[in-house]
Amino acid sequence: MLLHMRGHGESDSEPNVEHELALSRRHGGPVAGIDEAGRGPWAGPVVAAAVVFDFDRIPHGVNDSKKLREPVRETLFSLIMESAHVGIGIADVQRIDQDNILQATLWAMAQACAALSQAPACALIDGNKCPELPCPAQSLIKGDALSSSIAAASIIAKVTRDRIMADLARAHPAYGWERNKGYGTQEHASALASFGVTAHHRRSFKPIQAVITQSLARKAG
Repeated sequence: MLLHMRGHGESDSEPNVEHELALSRRHGGPVAGIDEAGRGPWAGPVVAAAVVFDFDRIPHGVNDSKKLREPVRETLFSLIMESAHVGIGIADVQRIDQDNILQATLWAMAQACAALSQAPACALIDGNKCPELPCPAQSLIKGDALSSSIAAASIIAKVTRDRIMADLARAHPAYGWERNKGYGTQEHASALASFGVTAHHRRSFKPIQAVITQSLARKAG
């Protein structure tokens, strides 16, 4: 197992556990790092993950998921699942359209925390807003680049969501979701123009609203 303790004194370009250690001392228990994947795409759910590490069993190479190649993310996903307490929360398209993407994201984060097998004493949240949790929470801007727990949560959320989008792509192959993961690429936009909106598209997002409006106008004309 590629496990090691990462803390003070290692490269500033990699996440570490300094924030977790400080919060653990303050609150007297384990700290969950929480992050999400999929706020920006036109289609598919937003996925959040919560990770509580044993500080002596952190997989080597844990970093912001955006900085890692897909094979590395997949390997780290397995190592994190084996070495940490992990919870996952998924907000579907219906919730995103009903509540808006921010509220759906915060809801998914709360669900991820609730799904942990070990209740944390405190949570460290990526970004500048915290969900409502049964424990104290602290936000950390660019937390996935600073905190090992948040970075690990970013990997779990990203890999989980990518797998969901690959599954959806098999039922809707025209949109290229296995490649673009539901983001607004030219491939995705062209497929929307040709084939229209699916049940997995976020109708509250302006680009999807525009496609629906154009479709209704064509039918009316």
